[in-house]
Amino acid sequence: MARFDPGPPSVELPDPAAAEPGAEILALGSAIDPSLMLAGYRRGLFAMPWADDLIGWFSPDPRGVLPLENLHVSRSLRRSMRRYRVSVDEHFPDVVAACADRARPGHWITAEFELCYRQLHHMGWAHSIEVWDGPQLVGGLFGVEVGGLFAGESMFHAATDASKTAMVALVQILAAAGGQRLLDVQWWSPHLGTMGVVEVGRPEYLRQLAAVAAVPAAFDSAAPGD
Repeated sequence: MARFDPGPPSVELPDPAAAEPGAEILALGSAIDPSLMLAGYRRGLFAMPWADDLIGWFSPDPRGVLPLENLHVSRSLRRSMRRYRVSVDEHFPDVVAACADRARPGHWITAEFELCYRQLHHMGWAHSIEVWDGPQLVGGLFGVEVGGLFAGESMFHAATDASKTAMVALVQILAAAGGQRLLDVQWWSPHLGTMGVVEVGRPEYLRQLAAVAAVPAAFDSAAPGD
């Protein structure tokens, strides 16, 4: 997949390596765009809305990551997966819209962020995995891939284990591409912990990020419908 590079960001983002241990929000801003988002991922930061229409640049310490070899697929999940079909990058806007549903608990994806992710998708940086039960989209996830980093942003499900099915498909794509990979899920949660997500300190996360910077992107060889 051809990628369009939007160029350098208009502002300089902070260096997480210089942050106080345990600090999460390292900067506040008022706007985002694709160049800023990509610069953040490359530095080990990601953006989320904050209070009073501000945007926070986050570097959690510790950080939730899923080592590919850690993936745990339970027997019940394997049964659920048999009923679903998985596609790649076929309905990116629909996945983001489902994740941005304002009725969801913990809703955080604003119209500004939704637009930015769609722009990154058109530029070849953001990707989605869709999970189908017959003709119905029942789950999925999306994120941004920069080199060997896949930064998972959000997932949703409208049927049992549909979001976990999307996560399994994502790990399969990354593993099949070979090379060292860093699958960033931002924060550990009990839901993600059941799949093998662990926490790493900021120095270790930044070390892993640097190690995968030059790795070719996995989704360049992942065809829709895989």
